[in-house]
Amino acid sequence: MNLSYAPSTIAAIATAPGRGGVGVIRVSGRDLLPFAQAISGGKTPKPRYALYTDFVAADGSALDNGLLLFFPGPNSFTGEDVIELQGHGGPVVLRMLLARCIELGARHAEPGEFTRRAFLNDKMDLAQAESVVDLIDAASETAARGALKSLKGAFSGEIHQLVDELITLRMLVEATLDFPEEDIDFLKAADATGKLSAIRQRLSRVQATARQGAILREGMHVVLVGEPNVGKSSLMNALAGDEVAIVTDIAGTTRDTVREEILIDEVPVHVIDTAGLRDTDDVVEKIGIERTWQAVERADVALVLVDGREGITGSVGTILARLPERLPRIFVFNKIDLVGETPRVGDEDGHEVVHLSAATHAGVDLLKARLLALIGFQGDAEGVFLARERHLDAIRRAGAHLDTAAVEWQQVEIFAEELRLAQNALSEITGEFTADDLLGVIFSRFCIGK
Repeated sequence: MNLSYAPSTIAAIATAPGRGGVGVIRVSGRDLLPFAQAISGGKTPKPRYALYTDFVAADGSALDNGLLLFFPGPNSFTGEDVIELQGHGGPVVLRMLLARCIELGARHAEPGEFTRRAFLNDKMDLAQAESVVDLIDAASETAARGALKSLKGAFSGEIHQLVDELITLRMLVEATLDFPEEDIDFLKAADATGKLSAIRQRLSRVQATARQGAILREGMHVVLVGEPNVGKSSLMNALAGDEVAIVTDIAGTTRDTVREEILIDEVPVHVIDTAGLRDTDDVVEKIGIERTWQAVERADVALVLVDGREGITGSVGTILARLPERLPRIFVFNKIDLVGETPRVGDEDGHEVVHLSAATHAGVDLLKARLLALIGFQGDAEGVFLARERHLDAIRRAGAHLDTAAVEWQQVEIFAEELRLAQNALSEITGEFTADDLLGVIFSRFCIGK
């Protein structure tokens, strides 16, 4: 049996690859009741009720059995008719069932296409759509709670409130353009600058919350650099709480970058242990040193390890000279257990310094606290929603336009234009004002079936 459906019907396996007790096929399109009847052997599912049935092939033989759920649009995830087939979780049976869906007229869904349809059908805005994948990829419980807040509209609600206030102010300002001889007096009487100040303050609070959310989502990349045998691998293990890097007294043991993701107060931290930086004739070690400098270029923070017994030597100075100027760094004086020092943090000669022992872990918590402080994480994630770099960029641009508006408010046409540009920047966050190519980039990063 071959039924004809609109080309917009899509299908995909919605569960992760591998074997499991349950596997889910998701289908979305228009007028899918005949589709549901065909794959269930002629049964008519009741909307939003689970139907236990065989899933049948074209000749009527059973491919699998399980639950069929039918969600008529627009009351569904995508806003279209949606069918979920919940069968057994083996990869072979799921492929057979997906092939049957394609045979009935569906096509393979693209990455993120279900969520994209939900966005295009006004079931969620763009910030909420992005939070779907953020919830799936959350690296900590706090990040998961933040993603759920965004999915339920907390971030979008803040942005909509700002946009509404901007629209109200724009209406006030643009109304004066028809009466240029009275515009300044009218704006003063209406307290336009006071309203603008309130909007800027609200934007500042949203920016601070979004910045915390971006840290929770993205984490930070920390690279360990220094001469050979100063304890980089030992510190890597101390931060990770596991023996992830080989530690010996032989200089040059680490010949390649070693990466480990850890959590510090729920913040993901990507720690990169690198080859010791020195002149060498060893071909393999040279390659490792080159990769070290590549890791440095991509890092958010550099931990410059120094042997606490020797201090900052000329070789360390050579390393410092090559570090990118924009890269924040913390000097870590290691091996204090060998000289009888106690752990401490401070500012020495204009450098942020932590004295610790990677071998005994004394002072490692002090370093973790300094890392969080360096990236601006405040430690209280209550009320934080997850945000992305594009969100922060839009907020920064909106803030810049509002700053200009505050300076140029007596030039009414400039004032009105800056308010319009600020509104457009904020509307990019929720997708009310955005380019189609941006949508393609965002949804292409989703997994199949979402």
